Amino acid sequence: MILVLAGTLEGRKTATLLQDAGFKVMASTVTDYGSDLLQRQGVQQIRVGSLDKASLEDLLCQGMQLLVDATHPFAAEVSKTAMDAAQSAGIPYLRLERPQTKLPVHPLVYTCSDMDSSINKALSLGRVIFSTLGSKNLPILMATAKQIGVKVVARVLPEPSVLASCTQLGLTPGEIIALQGPCSTELNQALYQQYKAEVVITKDSGSVGGIQEKVDAALHLGIPIVICQRPRLNYPLVLHYPAEVLQYCQKLF
Repeated sequence: MILVLAGTLEGRKTATLLQDAGFKVMASTVTDYGSDLLQRQGVQQIRVGSLDKASLEDLLCQGMQLLVDATHPFAAEVSKTAMDAAQSAGIPYLRLERPQTKLPVHPLVYTCSDMDSSINKALSLGRVIFSTLGSKNLPILMATAKQIGVKVVARVLPEPSVLASCTQLGLTPGEIIALQGPCSTELNQALYQQYKAEVVITKDSGSVGGIQEKVDAALHLGIPIVICQRPRLNYPLVLHYPAEVLQYCQKLF
């Protein structure tokens, strides 16, 4: 059986593709929402809930022959845990990493190597920050922004728990955009204008995350955009497309 950590669109596609090709697949997701998406795509075996190293290693030892890590590009700690667990269990590990988008070289496009430097750069560029960092990175952004009187407008997933956390951080309804991306260039542009964004901060989540459309919209309006680069990990094997994972499995098994 193949275990797919399927917290992304490409992860769900991979689980479906492998299952349709005749492989026994278990897809793991942290949330009920992720489970619902997998069920809609017809994935038969789904595990819901977070996994630490011990529980993941235990799961791998229950007949798993391959671990496909298709988690988000910024879920570095999860990937580290997955690599460690696979090594301890003696199971091959494969990283499915969505391709990076080639970003334009432009004076309004700033790339930073980590989240702290990205936030500090954005705070230095404007008094109204439009954030598409996601809810997990909002606490540090909000804490720093409040100290210097910078307004934050956050586009987040329309999930009750996420909206509740935004409210707890001090964001008002007028500062929360509950919208699942990716968004078109035109929609991004309209949102930046509507909320009077002076700087955009985002992550390099690739084309699946709509990074190109975010950049294009910002440049069209002459707004600086700060992009946090992906964490760099030493993966033993990296593939970029679900079809490549299928080909690898067909050769392996």
